Amino acid sequence: MSFDPLAAAIDWLDAYRAGDIEAILEMYAEDAVVHCGCGGVKTITSREALRAYWLDHLREYPAGKLDDLGPSHDGTIISYVTSNGVMRALIAFDAAGRIKESATIPHTKPTA
Repeated sequence: MSFDPLAAAIDWLDAYRAGDIEAILEMYAEDAVVHCGCGGVKTITSREALRAYWLDHLREYPAGKLDDLGPSHDGTIISYVTSNGVMRALIAFDAAGRIKESATIPHTKPTA
C-alpha cells in the first residue's frame, strides 16, 4: 500500500484536535524542522523543543474543523480553524511517511 500524504495530514489534524501529544510527536521524523509563524516566527529543531511547542500549542491554540486540504510538491497543504483564526500548514514528508518539515502561518483568504 502506498503512502497517502493527504490522509497523513488528516491524521495529524485529528491528533491535534484530540490533544494527543504522543500521536502528534510520533508523526515527526527525528530530525524534523518546524517553522511557525503564529505569535512571532519560531523554528523548532529538537525533540524537546518540539514537545514543548506542541504542549503550548495544544493549550493556547486548540484546533477545530478542517478548512481546506490539497497536495503540494512533496506533501500537503492543510488549512484548519484554531482559536486564533484559520491557519495554513505546509507539511513535507520523508520516505518513511513521517513529517520532515512543516511551516504554519495564518491563512488569509482572498476576498471576492
